[in-house]
Amino acid sequence: MKSIFDKVSFDCSKNVTRSYSTSFSSAVKMLSPRIRQDIYNIYGFVRFADEIVDTFHDYNKEELFDLFEKDLNNALRDKISLNPVLNSFQHTANQYNIPKELIDAFMKSMKQDLVKKDYSSLAEYNEYIYGSADVVGLMCLKVFVNNDDTRYEELKGSAMRLGSAFQKVNFLRDIKADTEELGRSYFPSLNLNEITDDIKKQIVEEIEADLAEGYKGILMLPVEAKFGVYTAYAYYKKLLKKLKATPSPEIKTRRIRVPNYQKFGLLAQCYLNYRFNFI
Repeated sequence: MKSIFDKVSFDCSKNVTRSYSTSFSSAVKMLSPRIRQDIYNIYGFVRFADEIVDTFHDYNKEELFDLFEKDLNNALRDKISLNPVLNSFQHTANQYNIPKELIDAFMKSMKQDLVKKDYSSLAEYNEYIYGSADVVGLMCLKVFVNNDDTRYEELKGSAMRLGSAFQKVNFLRDIKADTEELGRSYFPSLNLNEITDDIKKQIVEEIEADLAEGYKGILMLPVEAKFGVYTAYAYYKKLLKKLKATPSPEIKTRRIRVPNYQKFGLLAQCYLNYRFNFI
């Protein structure tokens, strides 16, 4: 029965989310059950694409990515795939009419990671951020507003800024791995071998501005999505605060984290803020 295969596929995307990101998985749990699985489905898709370009060093990444992209397009067209993650994603993409141009923009940015190591201009940087992060926020927004096009257009700008903020925090946190293991530099102002206090301050201020604009959109989200997205926002804001307080040379030598005990406290505070209508 197709329904059994779909359930196995959904479980796979859920397990991908839990295995790769405990923080994001915790935030997804705060979403309404109506939309929770669809966000797992989106995450599973973007995570697998990212894994191909970032970690499969002992394999032909170009061939794997091309095969993944071909299977993706077939899944979207045929509304089925024997790849359970793509089968899950096509279900969500077709149900919520996720524009193909969003999916194509994401795949374009992922494909750039196969060949491009340095983003020296602001235009290149912004294009990569749009494809790797902004469009993922827009895919999720399509689910959150349940195909309400008017609401989607109202929240589109904020969703993109929030996606940008999350991605830039990840870039700042992962500078060590990106530069030393992958040889990449995403921030145009950042030399591969140096991050100064002035450069870090500029990056942090840019992210803070994105978070502020993204927060405005959170306040306008449907109730089914607001608590979960707010939880993710609070986590990234906390992570940025820790990065801001960390000396610049130290960011280059270790990955900054939010300890589990702080995550639990943060979740409790988010619940109280939500429960008493502070957001």
